[in-house]
Amino acid sequence: MASKEASRTPPRSRREPGGRAPRQDKYSVLLPTYNERENLPLIVWLLVKSFSESGINYEIIIIDDGSPDGTRDVAEQLEKIYGSDKILLRPREKKLGLGTAYIHGMKHASGNYIVIMDADLSHHPKFIPEFIRKQKEGNFDIVSGTRYKGNGGVYGWDLKRKLISRGANFVTQILLRPGASDLTGSFRLYRKEVLQKLIEKCVSKGYVFQMEMIVRARQLNYSIGEVPISFVDRVYGESKLGGNEIVSFLKGLLTLFATT
Repeated sequence: MASKEASRTPPRSRREPGGRAPRQDKYSVLLPTYNERENLPLIVWLLVKSFSESGINYEIIIIDDGSPDGTRDVAEQLEKIYGSDKILLRPREKKLGLGTAYIHGMKHASGNYIVIMDADLSHHPKFIPEFIRKQKEGNFDIVSGTRYKGNGGVYGWDLKRKLISRGANFVTQILLRPGASDLTGSFRLYRKEVLQKLIEKCVSKGYVFQMEMIVRARQLNYSIGEVPISFVDRVYGESKLGGNEIVSFLKGLLTLFATT
């Protein structure tokens, strides 16, 4: 019983300079969306549940890129249900890329830590308190969820998709030696100022973007902690990974190899 109570204790905050009372850390979740009408209410409910049970101060920023399926309408309803202090809809007119979505979201983020994750239910919010504990334990600049370490894993993918992911990660480890076991994942916790600096340095788009973030972090000597996660393939909607994305990934990998 004691361990359960301890797990629900809010994270400690560092004392402010000058002896002022410490403020509680705040976590801003950035949720870029495109055609996630079915998934968005579920992921938001799970996030609210996880944060509330753990006593974590949070906000969820939804960056919808002009989804034609009505995702924005759903987000507006969620804003009314949970309150505009917890759910912030900050839409854009069209798809402009993941990196710019993060930049757009950070402009509206009041937290000193940023959580990035997918809105398609492949990343379960139950791991976020573990990310936070890991960050506190090691004072890490970044905590990354990993599918390829400890009891982490992937569920719902066919053999072809698993081979592509494993192969991409294996080749990346050999060429770039990044110091992290899962480069292509997109479930991470960043210090806000660290994420801002990394985005300024990154030039990649699409699936290579997440990989470059870790590579640049290594270059800038940022510390990286890892938490094993279970990645579950999306239930609703279609995967956005296709042949063009695979070709772009390989081009981006070679570019990083040549420039880092």
